[in-house]
Amino acid sequence: MSLTFHWFLPTNGDSRHVVGGGHGTPATASGRDRPPTVAYLSQIARAAEDLGFAGALTPTGAWCEDAWLTTAMVSQHTERLKFLVAFRPGFVSPTLAAQMAATFQRQTGGRLLLNVVTGGESHEQRAYGDFLDKDARYRRTGEFLQIVRQLWDGKTVDLHGEHLQVADATLARVPDPVPQVYFGGSSPVAGEVAARHADVYLTWGEPPAQVAEKIAWIRSLAAREGRTLRFGIRLHVITRDTAEQAWAEANRLLDGFDPESVRAIQAGLARSESEGQRRMLALHGGGNRDGLEIHPNLWAGIGLVRGGAGTALVGSHDEVAERIGEYHALGIEEFILSGYPHLEEAYWFGEGVLPRLAAQGLWRHPLGSDTALSAQVPFAS
Repeated sequence: MSLTFHWFLPTNGDSRHVVGGGHGTPATASGRDRPPTVAYLSQIARAAEDLGFAGALTPTGAWCEDAWLTTAMVSQHTERLKFLVAFRPGFVSPTLAAQMAATFQRQTGGRLLLNVVTGGESHEQRAYGDFLDKDARYRRTGEFLQIVRQLWDGKTVDLHGEHLQVADATLARVPDPVPQVYFGGSSPVAGEVAARHADVYLTWGEPPAQVAEKIAWIRSLAAREGRTLRFGIRLHVITRDTAEQAWAEANRLLDGFDPESVRAIQAGLARSESEGQRRMLALHGGGNRDGLEIHPNLWAGIGLVRGGAGTALVGSHDEVAERIGEYHALGIEEFILSGYPHLEEAYWFGEGVLPRLAAQGLWRHPLGSDTALSAQVPFAS
C-alpha cells in the first residue's frame, strides 16, 4: 500500500527559526517573521499539492488562526489538496459541526479531513468557557463523535448523554464522502475513544519502540470494538543532500533558541495535563544539547520551544527515507510532516525524499502520472 504524506499549514506564523509555543503557551516572536496570511499559506498549500502531498494539517488553539475559516479560504487557491482541520469538540455543537463538515465537503469537492483534538490544557479550555476536567472532556468527545457519525450516516439522532443532548437532530444533506476522523491521545480514556470512533490514530514522533507499543495498544482496543484503524505519525523534518548539511541546519535552529524563552515555554508545558505532551517532554530530558538525538536521525530539539510535536527526522534524504521505512514496518501508513520554514522544507522533502520512496515502491504521486513523478528529480547525495 502506498504511504500517504501530509504537510502542515503554520497558522501561528512561519520563520527560518522555530516558531515555538502551543499547548497553552503563546507563539514566540519568530511567528511574526512570516505572518499567516491567506496568500502565504496558499503558497505553501500549492507547493505541497504540486509535490505530491495528499493533505495539510491546520492546528487549533489560542496560539493560531482558526482552522475552519483559514482552510476554507486557502481551499479556494488549491485544486486537489485535502485539509486536515483540527478542531475541539467542546467548542461547537455536534449537529453544527456535522453540518459544517458537510458544507465543507460540498464546497471543496470532498477535501475535508478532521483531526479531533479533545484538549489537554484545562487553563486554555477554561478561556473558551469549558470547565470539564480532562477525562470528562474525552467522554464528551466520545458522545460528540457518536452523534456526528450517526448524522453523517443520514440518521435522525436523539441522545441524552452525560455531557451532550440532542433531540430530533438530522442533516438536510449528508457529506459525500464522509470525512475521515483522525484522533490522537496517549491516556487510557483517549485510547478508548480512538478505538470506538477514529479512522486514523495519530501519535507524535516517539522512537520506534514506543510507537510500536502504542500501535499494539490501540489495535487491541479496536479489536474489542470489532474495528480496525490506520495509523499515522506527526513529525518535523530536516532533510538535505548530506547528513552533515542536515545536522548543521538542526544546530543552526538550536543556536537560535533564547535560553529564557526555553525556560518559560518548558515551565508552561510542564503544566500540561496531556499524557502525550508529558511523553514529549521526557524525550529531551530538560534540554541537554548532546542528548537530543534519541534514536538514529530522530532529534528532540524542537520540543525545547514548541508544544505538541517536538521531534524531527534529521539526515540525508536516504537516511530520512530509511527512517520512514522503519516506521512503516511498524504499521504507520500516514505521515504528517512540517519544517521551518514550511515553504522551503516542503521542497527539500518533496524533491529529496519522496522520489526515493517512489523508487522503493512505498509512495506514488496522487496524480498517478509518470509526468508528476519524473518532475521530482532526486538531489545528488
